[in-house]
Amino acid sequence: METTRHFVATVYVVSEGCVALHEHSKLDMWLPAGGHIDRDELPHEAALRETREELGLDVALIAPQQDIESETVQSMPQPQHFLLEDINVNAEGEVGHQHIDFIFYGRADSRDITPGPGEQPADDWEWFSIDDLQDRSEELPADVVEVGQQAIGAVGE
Repeated sequence: METTRHFVATVYVVSEGCVALHEHSKLDMWLPAGGHIDRDELPHEAALRETREELGLDVALIAPQQDIESETVQSMPQPQHFLLEDINVNAEGEVGHQHIDFIFYGRADSRDITPGPGEQPADDWEWFSIDDLQDRSEELPADVVEVGQQAIGAVGE
């Protein structure tokens, strides 16, 4: 059976030494901002759009970018991580589909979360410090704890 795969972009938004996470209403797990990359978008553009839509925040991506350019080539901001994620795994262990996820870190100047129309409400979001991530590791996915801690360390403040 063929596995369906979708390209997605995720941003671990950091402000004042904490990362923003929400309990995703469809997936029933704590996750950072992110979503599917539109057909005409580049991964870093989708990351910025999703962050704006879900959190109402404009962030500065912490993303290395090389200086390789020519008449037909330009460098793009690079994700911090590039992950393959199983989504909708059933009781028999069969994978519903997969996400190919471009993971970025972003710095926000504010913690004022104001989601756009149709997004999960601001009350669904929490700011987690490194200690909070560790203290709540039983309820958070292991990769979210690990990457969240790395994002806080990389963004620094």
